[in-house]
Amino acid sequence: MLKKILSISGKSGLYKLISQGRNMLIIESLKEKRRMPAYAHEKILSLGDIAMYTNEGEVPLNDVMKSIKEKEGGKVIEIDLKKADAKILSDYMAEILPNYDKERVYVSDMKKLFSWYNLLIETGNDNFENDEK
Repeated sequence: MLKKILSISGKSGLYKLISQGRNMLIIESLKEKRRMPAYAHEKILSLGDIAMYTNEGEVPLNDVMKSIKEKEGGKVIEIDLKKADAKILSDYMAEILPNYDKERVYVSDMKKLFSWYNLLIETGNDNFENDEK
């Protein structure tokens, strides 16, 4: 499911891939449900292609999201991401991914991960299973 969810550099929030055109994608904002074009020159990342660094290698984002969902019981994370300090975020990260690489996973990465998770849960996009079965 995460393969069709996109993050676009310079735009806040997450977007669902609706269609592909010649030099653009048609995307829909998960929150506002508004459709718009995304062009080839924009930095577009599929959440299915993102992984988190661990001491042993990398863990796909969908596995990290599943771990958060299990811990939270399918609900949003109750941490206030704007006010939370680095210790709170890193302690929470250690609970869901104990062997995460503390040198390569930054606090900003954790905030982005947790805010993406909350947005996906709030919009009903909570199927974190692998797309390639």
